Amino acid sequence: MPGRSAPGTVVRPALPGPTCNGVTVFTPQDPVLHLLRRATYGPTPAAEAEIREIGTASWLNRQLAPSTIDDSACDALLTRYPLISADITTIRAKVKAGTLKFGAWDAMQQLGSAAVARAAWSRRQLLEIMVDVWSNLLNVTCPMGEVWDSRTGYDTLIRKHALGRFADLLKATATAPAMLSYLDNRSSTKAKPNENYARELMELHTVGLIYTEADVKDAARLLTGLTVDKTTGLYRFDATQHATGAVTILGWRHDNATAGGGEAAALAFVEMLALHPATAERVARRLCVRFVADDPPPALVSRLQQVYVQQKSAIVPVLRALFASPEFAASTGAKVRTPFEDLVAAVRVLGLQPEASGTDGVRGLYNYLVDAGHAPMRWSPPNGYPDVAAAWTAPSGLLVRWNAHLNLAAGWYPKQLVRPASMLTALVPKLPATHGAFLDALTTRLVGTTLQPAHRDALLAFLGKTAASPLKATDPAAAGRLPHLIALVLDSPYFLAR
Repeated sequence: MPGRSAPGTVVRPALPGPTCNGVTVFTPQDPVLHLLRRATYGPTPAAEAEIREIGTASWLNRQLAPSTIDDSACDALLTRYPLISADITTIRAKVKAGTLKFGAWDAMQQLGSAAVARAAWSRRQLLEIMVDVWSNLLNVTCPMGEVWDSRTGYDTLIRKHALGRFADLLKATATAPAMLSYLDNRSSTKAKPNENYARELMELHTVGLIYTEADVKDAARLLTGLTVDKTTGLYRFDATQHATGAVTILGWRHDNATAGGGEAAALAFVEMLALHPATAERVARRLCVRFVADDPPPALVSRLQQVYVQQKSAIVPVLRALFASPEFAASTGAKVRTPFEDLVAAVRVLGLQPEASGTDGVRGLYNYLVDAGHAPMRWSPPNGYPDVAAAWTAPSGLLVRWNAHLNLAAGWYPKQLVRPASMLTALVPKLPATHGAFLDALTTRLVGTTLQPAHRDALLAFLGKTAASPLKATDPAAAGRLPHLIALVLDSPYFLAR
């Protein structure tokens, strides 16, 4: 580990050249910054200082045990969104009383904004990423009319199990009113079994396309009775609507002899799916796609699959094996930030903070993501947002990002966010003597490395300067044109890479 540095500064090791295995890369070949880019929503000086101080192993241990991390500042911010922890009964009572600004939609709107706030300012960064991973795998669209009263509770259960056993998470979703409503199991009866949830449970949530139509029909029958009470909106098992009779699904058999035992039989089926080798492979692959590469190394997927099976779907051992793997270490530059990650990373690297009170600033960030097509939980199909570069590189989407970068750097929108007293000194505390040195300091602060010569020269040409041109605090580079310089760096592949 590098030696201790002065408070508020970070000592970075020397970095090798801008190629890796003969391929041009735009991210620094620094294992600390690589981990921060993948296991958080973007490096900050505080996060980098912490990890360099205690080491990557200790830092990862903290992130994998989020309850040990003091997150009181973010917790205080979340009190502005009181409905995100409200249960169905509470939300219904408030709607009935007419005390909510947006009525039935208020809880879902708060939940979406809170997801942005947590990603930007929570210190429990890996937890937030895993909540996002599972929210996409086990997608329930938000906002959506069918889940107006239950979507916040669904988020709570995902958070509870995000770093636990996948089997426990999957069983929790199988009895969640939001899931049962979203995929129509609440209307499934023994007379008319609805196959929607049964099919997506296998195809999307677990084993994939290895089932037969006979499997789907038996699964749908077995899942009847898992429903939502029409009066309270709460989950209940209705034995009178459970279809009895033996089932065989993917080779797994159950007598399913009594209606009263139907709930236990259904949850045993869900547990079987969670522990199935095909589910292990698909979960391992999904984690590799999130943290390693769009087309992950098969050998790594196979090893993580084995860990998943051996650990009976416990996720923390799988993540430990992933982050310790040589494939992860070698994957610098192999991922591209999604619009959500890009916006949050920009907020984090610029040191923007939420306003002292109110929620308009965070709501502005959420609105950016609506325009970019990537507001949290807003994906309509049941398969969740894609996590590969090809899905997010349309010119229109990049234009939204670029406009956001400039607006954030200049403080134009959202105006309510709190900026550093001086963006210049926050990013470059000591003003260098020349424009070239200034650009090097600025880009190192923003993206962890200096730019390649041609790219550095392009920014100098934008300023009408050379690298040797003297720099004063009143020069455009450090004053009026600073927001544009920042935005140009954030627009570049150096920042786009996750």
